[in-house]
Amino acid sequence: MVDPRYRFGAVALRLLPHLPLRVRRALAGRPRRIDGRELHVDVQLALRLQHLSRIPQIPELPLARAREAMVAQAEMVGGRPPVAVVRDLQVDGATGPLPARLYTPGTCVGAAQVPTVLYFHGGGWIYGDLATHDSACRVLAEAGGVQVLAVDYRLGPEHVFPAGLHDCRAAHRWLVEHHAEVGADPTRLAVAGDSAGGWMAANVAVTAAEEGLPLALQVLVYPGTDFLEDAPSRGALQDERLVLTRAFIDNARELGFGPGTDFADPEVSPLRRTRFPEGLAPAQVVTVGLDPLRDEGAAYARLLEAQGVAVSHVEEPDLVHGYLHMTALGRDLPRRVAALGERVGAALRG
Repeated sequence: MVDPRYRFGAVALRLLPHLPLRVRRALAGRPRRIDGRELHVDVQLALRLQHLSRIPQIPELPLARAREAMVAQAEMVGGRPPVAVVRDLQVDGATGPLPARLYTPGTCVGAAQVPTVLYFHGGGWIYGDLATHDSACRVLAEAGGVQVLAVDYRLGPEHVFPAGLHDCRAAHRWLVEHHAEVGADPTRLAVAGDSAGGWMAANVAVTAAEEGLPLALQVLVYPGTDFLEDAPSRGALQDERLVLTRAFIDNARELGFGPGTDFADPEVSPLRRTRFPEGLAPAQVVTVGLDPLRDEGAAYARLLEAQGVAVSHVEEPDLVHGYLHMTALGRDLPRRVAALGERVGAALRG
């Protein structure tokens, strides 16, 4: 049974962001300015509604309930944006089949070979699935005019690092080998992901270059890149209850990685990679201003660029970690997600 608080929240969030700005500001309270950046009024309003509705923070719940809550919260802020065709299928993982979902926009229906994005969901290596990122994949596909193939890799603590990463690598190999089955153009493939999924995409891109597998683009949305040192944004923001909290980060580190993990390993902390292979795909990196992972994502973009990789880095200064889910929150936030889809589509079409 769906918690009634999520039903109430969904209704409120459909209505409130469409009110005049002065009314939304009054309901949201005084503008929050943290670490030199002002929080977007619609995000502040949503966070206040979550607090008033007593919707629990994900890390406060037992794991099974937390995963259910993440789905409910994603649906609350994401809705169900239109996309022409959605098809469930399976792809090969490292040890067996993985659930996957193919989103085909109207502009690509019936085409023989179309640009295709292999999408890895976020969720701290322990949460997240096809449902939590359904709305974002829908918008990215339709706005970008590209297919999006979302993959549900194995999670910790049941399957700690590197199980999920091995699945994502295997999924990319499957797409390369079976591109005709999903109508993908092998010369216009991308890997993408947000948060832990951005970490997956960064690692898969490196493997693709090492193995000579086709990959035209890597899209890293507020990726985690460093488990060795806390960048200034972690110190400034992880206690501000802006979606990604210290408790969430601690859970991800403890449950997503097994005991004895070497956090200096560049597969665990990509920012520690000293050399990238030849032929690494160009990168689009998105960071958000009010996110503990902001600085390490920006640092990874600089590292790529310093080693000769073509990089486009966009920062959304007034948004929070998780904004990619907010495709039903007013007018501006869905436009921001759609703009990312448009940039990805433009890059893959050349």
